[in-house]
Amino acid sequence: MALRTLITERQRRLGAELKKLRLQAGLSIADGGKLIDMGAPHLSHIEAGRTAIPTDRLRLLVDAYGCKNVPYVDELVSMAESSGKGWWSTHRKSLPQSTLDLAELESRATAIRTYETLLIPGLLQTASYMRALFRSGLPDASPEEIEDLVRFRRARQRIMEADPSVSLEAVIHEAALRMEVGGPHVMREQLTHLIRASMRPHVTIQVLPFKVGVRFWQSTPFLILGVGVPGLETVVADHPSAILRLGDPDSIARYESTFSDLSQSALPPVIANEAPELHEKPDSWGLLQHILYTH
Repeated sequence: MALRTLITERQRRLGAELKKLRLQAGLSIADGGKLIDMGAPHLSHIEAGRTAIPTDRLRLLVDAYGCKNVPYVDELVSMAESSGKGWWSTHRKSLPQSTLDLAELESRATAIRTYETLLIPGLLQTASYMRALFRSGLPDASPEEIEDLVRFRRARQRIMEADPSVSLEAVIHEAALRMEVGGPHVMREQLTHLIRASMRPHVTIQVLPFKVGVRFWQSTPFLILGVGVPGLETVVADHPSAILRLGDPDSIARYESTFSDLSQSALPPVIANEAPELHEKPDSWGLLQHILYTH
């Protein structure tokens, strides 16, 4: 049995879900292995994401654990059968695995919710904004490396352009709209792009204004990636020391509640094609327009 030297987030999450089901069934690792005629060390490697599990054994195992949730089981099978190869595979030599994992997670998502504090969300950035951002954050990077990063992020954005069934909800702090990246021209292009993006029926953009005041959740940007099956969401949270990927029920519930709070506290969504008289009350469209003409 060959063990993986590199474990992707999808592989790790599959193993974690199988471990969770085993523990919910009140079984030891040895008991779980016996259910499918497998030794405890082998099942331990599967739960750690270090090796694969065949589809027939996966279905037999989760059924023996008492899981009858068909959509959930089907998604586990999909995770197990995925090759993990996609457009991001061509960047394996130049980008860290954590960045590739994000692209794979997004490619499997049916719903994406994002909160940003100081920057425009990556899925809504223009190429000019990206370049300015990367040049500022990576002063030693070569022009070729910068362009590779831009191409990668632009490729991530194709999920929103190619599949209108994938919904994107973004809550963006007003600070991100006023933070000048690349100069006035770049910011005007970027803010205009947000307004145009909001015209897509599957994109919702809200601005969290300064007047809301300080809240405990304002300092940490995060993504919630849903696959259409409750319980299998993934939270991607930015922290100074690391990028966290969370899938435990408590974390999912906490971040979903936080996003709901953010959305309720933010201004009404940008609806760019509404008649002007419908923008009489403060909304995200009006604040975006105001900031656009201050750059």
